[in-house]
Amino acid sequence: MKPPFKSVPSSINAPTGFRSAGVFCNVKKLGTGKGSDKGEKRDLALIVSDSPAIAAGMFTTNQICAAPVKLCVANIANARAQAIVVNSGNANACTGEQGMLDAWEMAAATARALSLPADDILVASTGRIGLTLPMPNIHTGIAAASVILDNTATAAGHVAEAIMTSDSRPKEIAVEIKLGGKTVRIGGICKGAGMIQPGMSPTGARPASLPLHATMLGFVTTDAAIAPKALQAALRQAVANSFNRITVDGDMSTNDTVIVLANGLAGNPKIPANGFKNNADFQKFEAALCHVCLELAKMIVRDGEGVHRVVKVMVSGAKSVKEADQAARAVANSALVKTSWHGGDPNWGRIIDALGYSDAKVVENKVDIGYSASGKSKITWSLKQGQPTKTTFERLCQAVAPKEFDLHIHLNLGTGSTFIYAADLTEEYVEFNKGDIADPASLGG
Repeated sequence: MKPPFKSVPSSINAPTGFRSAGVFCNVKKLGTGKGSDKGEKRDLALIVSDSPAIAAGMFTTNQICAAPVKLCVANIANARAQAIVVNSGNANACTGEQGMLDAWEMAAATARALSLPADDILVASTGRIGLTLPMPNIHTGIAAASVILDNTATAAGHVAEAIMTSDSRPKEIAVEIKLGGKTVRIGGICKGAGMIQPGMSPTGARPASLPLHATMLGFVTTDAAIAPKALQAALRQAVANSFNRITVDGDMSTNDTVIVLANGLAGNPKIPANGFKNNADFQKFEAALCHVCLELAKMIVRDGEGVHRVVKVMVSGAKSVKEADQAARAVANSALVKTSWHGGDPNWGRIIDALGYSDAKVVENKVDIGYSASGKSKITWSLKQGQPTKTTFERLCQAVAPKEFDLHIHLNLGTGSTFIYAADLTEEYVEFNKGDIADPASLGG
């Protein structure tokens, strides 16, 4: 069936009334660690709406959260913002009182440069933990970016580059839909390659339904007219089924952030605050936002540090959705399972072992494990009712040979089901992240 939206260029500049810019200001000084070896890569960016926008956000539930996250939670409480300033190369995390002062100064400097109220500015940072920001460089970057803001695809690409750390490539997408006869666009960018297992909530508080989880950052713009309550609900659903459903290495960052700005300039009938769940336009908007976020999330896993294979782990038949999630994450984050994926080994023994030590209820003689091509329904079963099938080892190896495939796990105990996109574990990941203490330039974030 044809999706109710189509892809368009320019990512965050695709919606009406958004401009952006990315510049190099040497936030992570050249020669001081991983990321700086990319030379004069852009490392500071501005995303600006031409008019005040409705804002919604989702933030890390890590109990150690960075200063920019705390600032965003405070500033987004009024559901309004007009600009985002973001830097890469320095996380501004675990930097104490000075870190908070620097985050607020980033907002204030951006407000001065754009002639906007400081509480309409949101801030994000990513990079090495525990280092204070080089504020003279930050000031230089904000000033430089503010005078070259543009609404072109090139400018959007510069921002996608500026937020990268260990990423090997930028991550961008935009779609358009029809709402009330008006063309509405949603554009997004994100970054992330390591320290990836986000678990975000609207306030950064840790809901009981979330597991204990290099930073992932996501920024979404839209010209849709939508009430704040509806926008936050749509973003929460989109993140729950995208960024909160990926893992590269099982590590939740101190800085994970997803922000969406909606300026209403498309002129569609405003999606209301009350009864929006039954509103057809809201449902179309939410579906498009979910698509944007999921595609960005998958780009993160595919670009994970040292990743060779991406596996969609699908668990069904659990006692509950919570137990399905517990089972899926145990498998997705098992070092033994992940290394077997890398080696092309269809090792169901490691998978059922991980299921067994998860907090999910598992009955050995009820477990089915199988593989399929990505997105396909034909499953090659390696295990049925806890016992190996007659499928040959060679055939199972063929099933897990592709760069992307699906892992099907049926617990056959209930109706709970879920999925998570996971990555293999490679020698390159270890090499990239171990560094050499004798060579500070080799150390990561």
